[in-house]
Amino acid sequence: MKDFDKKRCLPCEGGLEPLSRDKCETYLKKLHSDWSIDSNAKSIHRTFTRKNHYEISSLINLIIHISNTEDHHPEITFGYNKADVKYFTYAIDGLSENDFICAAKIDKFISL
Repeated sequence: MKDFDKKRCLPCEGGLEPLSRDKCETYLKKLHSDWSIDSNAKSIHRTFTRKNHYEISSLINLIIHISNTEDHHPEITFGYNKADVKYFTYAIDGLSENDFICAAKIDKFISL
């Protein structure tokens, strides 16, 4: 099995097939158990909760840094102490390995 937190995202311009549900479920097992896959196997999602706005903002900045470094960006919605992070690959209208790489990197850094 791949160690996603050690990999780099590859550019995706489309033309690839999205990962199958079976492959996504296998990859999902390598992530923190709070990540989930949507019913269509097109995105993965995790909700983060922190003590206050400052802490959730710091976490969002970490996610932004990872996303910019990997050039693969999630949808993030947030409020006072909660953020919802959703990864999917627009170019293929589904999940790619890039989504799992970024999720694994978030998991790695917030567990330090």
